[in-house]
Amino acid sequence: MKVINLGETDSVLNSFIAQMRDIKIQKDRLRFRTNLERVGEIFGYELSKTLKYSTKDVVTPLGIAKVPTSDTKIVVATILRAGIPLHKGIMNFFDDAETAFVAAYRKYDKEDDFHINIEYCASADLSGKTLVLADTMLATGASIEIAFDKLCEFGGTPEYTHLICPISSVYALEYLQKHLPAETTLWTAAVDEELTSHSYIVPGLGDAGDLAYGAKL
Repeated sequence: MKVINLGETDSVLNSFIAQMRDIKIQKDRLRFRTNLERVGEIFGYELSKTLKYSTKDVVTPLGIAKVPTSDTKIVVATILRAGIPLHKGIMNFFDDAETAFVAAYRKYDKEDDFHINIEYCASADLSGKTLVLADTMLATGASIEIAFDKLCEFGGTPEYTHLICPISSVYALEYLQKHLPAETTLWTAAVDEELTSHSYIVPGLGDAGDLAYGAKL
């Protein structure tokens, strides 16, 4: 698995990530969702540079222009609910992409012991296509792994997979290196060193789903 950390390069992306992390600014849910959508757009643009292109003739009012455009068939998937604004940002840059959704959450068996539960999965056909799987936080890597397996179970095996996870942990990167196919690229904007006993990223940014849509019961 290849890892690309866009946060290592100075750009406006880091400003959006800083605002998402800021305990004062993140109280504005609309701004949090907007920043997450803009982050998705940046990742979508950078990811687009890795796709397959061919030159095509485009008829204009005055002649024919030769324009290289992508031939890659894309399915953009997200893990509900924190990934929804991120998903929208990515889709803003891939007009013809198909979509997929997975509802995954932590179900605690004991205070510090949980497993990932999936109750819903809807996917387009993935066979021979490029899967873009997005989730805001990558703490342990378990949710992404299980979501990927479930999507493949429903939709078939993608030709290539891109993971878009703005905030990641060192632990998750090491875990996914061992558990996902080699034909995978992980895109992130920050890699944090620490996980709490409840497997939350430190410094992280808190619960992205709650920050985007309000606290859940």
